[in-house]
Amino acid sequence: MSKTDPIADYLTRIRNAAKAKHRRVDIPSSNLKKAISKILLEKSFVAGFTVLEDKKQNVLRINLKYYNGKPVITGLRRISKPGIRLYRGSNELPRVLGGLGVAIISTSKGVMTDAQAKKENVGGEILAYIW
Repeated sequence: MSKTDPIADYLTRIRNAAKAKHRRVDIPSSNLKKAISKILLEKSFVAGFTVLEDKKQNVLRINLKYYNGKPVITGLRRISKPGIRLYRGSNELPRVLGGLGVAIISTSKGVMTDAQAKKENVGGEILAYIW
């Protein structure tokens, strides 16, 4: 269990569950993880997610999506790390795999994709690439 970088832990759990071909994965919940999961659902990388209420901590249950027996998520990469934060302006935001992937950006207007950030003309911290 990662205490220093919860987003890297979140991405690693999804990556490992997809490689093991699990139908779902349970992750400790937070508002940032919910926002990232919402983006993954909007971009059709996952089948769905729910928040399970618990006395100690809420759990985020993510249902993984597969196509012809292969996971839809083929790659996840954490970009901005606790030791090295990576910020970019709206005109410097990257394209992942020529637009086939998604860059998740934490902006002053909330967590959004690179395309949404460019449309709203805001920059921010590049959290992760997903393809």
